[in-house]
Amino acid sequence: MRVAVAGGTGVVGRHVVKSVRTAGHEPVVLSRSRGVDLASGRGLTAALDGVDAIVDVANISTLARRPATRFFTTVSRRLQEAGAAAGVRHLVTLSIVGVDRVGLGYYQGKLAQEAVALSGPVPGTVLRATQFHEFAEQTLARVRGPVALTPRMRMRPVAASEVAARLVALVQGEPQGMADDFGGPEVHELVDLARRVSAARGLRRPVLPVRLPGATGRAMATGALLPRAGGPRGTVTFAEWLAGSSPLNARP
Repeated sequence: MRVAVAGGTGVVGRHVVKSVRTAGHEPVVLSRSRGVDLASGRGLTAALDGVDAIVDVANISTLARRPATRFFTTVSRRLQEAGAAAGVRHLVTLSIVGVDRVGLGYYQGKLAQEAVALSGPVPGTVLRATQFHEFAEQTLARVRGPVALTPRMRMRPVAASEVAARLVALVQGEPQGMADDFGGPEVHELVDLARRVSAARGLRRPVLPVRLPGATGRAMATGALLPRAGGPRGTVTFAEWLAGSSPLNARP
């Protein structure tokens, strides 16, 4: 089976490509570096020739609602249209646990993406996963100044490699609409994880929690980003990931 991976060079995309190969299938990477522009559709038709299924983990670096919504819905729509023309049988899209409960602009973009991904001509599956173990370090990297102010957030971090394996397991099966939420093995506070990353990387900035204002901040602080029901869970703990990881800016 040929499986196209939209965003196959990103944090989770690289793991998806590896998992596709491990499962005995042929990955087709959809990214600008491979001649495919997902936003404009350039190169997409040719890249999907002979492809049986698509895993969409494409991402954009913004927290704003409008650009996030525009990017995610445009990419999903192009994958649906080009996929249908190519005879693709299944589109699996990665989303985030809690996008329907937390009003961040980026999450609103992901929620809109879900609707597009499940309403097109190619039968679809959406997997909502919790934040990756890398999230705490990414948060630290975005914060400038002598003190790292970190949002209060209850989370259940999961290994990107395990999310990738779950996506590949789903794409090999029949389309099912909304799949069961997927999360990591433990519940943590983001500020505690950021402090552990800071100590492990030898950073000197104090890490202090701050609650975001309004309903969004309240939801994040009180567990709206946690899976609400039982379902599949990863097994790699944050401590295990941190012990075996290298700094993000040192990765190729």
